[in-house]
Amino acid sequence: MAAESLRKPLSAFEQEVRRIAESPERFQHPRRPFTARGSFIRRCSGCRMPEDFCICRFRTETRSDAEFWVLMHIEEVNKPTNTARLIGDTLPSTRVFPWQRMSPPQAFIELLKDERYQPFIIFPDDQPDYQDRVVQDYPQARKNQEHKIPVFILLDGTWRQARKMFRQSEYLQELPVLPVRSNRKTSYQLRKPASEAHLCTAEVGIELLEMAGDKEAAQVLENYFAVFNQGYAAARRQKQADLSEAMQWLLDYQQSN
Repeated sequence: MAAESLRKPLSAFEQEVRRIAESPERFQHPRRPFTARGSFIRRCSGCRMPEDFCICRFRTETRSDAEFWVLMHIEEVNKPTNTARLIGDTLPSTRVFPWQRMSPPQAFIELLKDERYQPFIIFPDDQPDYQDRVVQDYPQARKNQEHKIPVFILLDGTWRQARKMFRQSEYLQELPVLPVRSNRKTSYQLRKPASEAHLCTAEVGIELLEMAGDKEAAQVLENYFAVFNQGYAAARRQKQADLSEAMQWLLDYQQSN
């Protein structure tokens, strides 16, 4: 999977993540370097997979009527296992903003004022103090707002970080809260969740696209996420994976679009 000629230019999302990682603002708030298992592996400069298991050729763009705005915890920007990147690679309209408690993302805050959008903060409805903001019925919430672009705001970090982001960001406190209600169990293998019901960011994106009726976009992201998982599984075995059903599906989609 790792032929250099198969690599593609970085997505706009990935370019912005890397800009954030190198920005002077980030170095004003130093964080621990990425030192998890695998941090010293040589990686593809595009997809950040282990170099011999590059999945760049399977990166497939599509479109959605909804947009994703990712508030990425500053400790996520250098993690190659971050799955918000899969959403950004798949949907070019996806935006990313750095989250730091003492440095509110002004570009994000300005976008919240834009009347073209109908933003929802994606978060569980498990605490009583914000129940008045919880959206119980997404289609009903969209009623009479069809002229606006629905926006799903994702808090990208660990579950503990996401809760802090939700609580400590004053600019999020008036937004409607949209919980993801799903029977899906996570298939993400690279970080151990507290519960199988705790989905990774890409899986949340898939569920939201399904809920919004963007079945095709959901399918593209689902297959790209599967290839991502398969790539890491192959890297652990140090054995190239055969062309899987998800890989073939994405190649066929690229040919037909």
